[in-house]
Amino acid sequence: MIANAEYKGAWRQKEITNPEYKGVWEPSDIPNPAYEADDSIYMFKDLKYVGFELWQVKAGSIFDNILVTDDVEYAKTFAEDTWRKTKDAEKEAFDELASAQAKIEEEASKKLEDAEDADEEEDEEEDEYEDEADPADIPPEGSHDEL
Repeated sequence: MIANAEYKGAWRQKEITNPEYKGVWEPSDIPNPAYEADDSIYMFKDLKYVGFELWQVKAGSIFDNILVTDDVEYAKTFAEDTWRKTKDAEKEAFDELASAQAKIEEEASKKLEDAEDADEEEDEEEDEYEDEADPADIPPEGSHDEL
């Protein structure tokens, strides 16, 4: 390793002072004379639609039994009448599907490993033949140049 005589340390951008700098900018609070507080601005008597923005990595998510209410007791009753009755059956079906998919992936992996092993065996057999001299590759006696 040779030391660099021109090295002056890590590079840093030059900075100059700004005499007009007043600190981090913060927006000023300006009163709005037209503003009126309205606690019912979010209320909709005839709401018909609900939108979801979903970002998911794993496919296969299912949404059902969506309820929009502000009545906690009604929501609990609705959950008992719908979700609670089907959740165990849905879980069993999901587990069966996951098990079947795992079995298929395992079989595919096994087939791939078997194919790779067969390829390796073929390569080894080819290597064995390469080690043996082919009589056609050996020049006849006296045909080589002598020094």
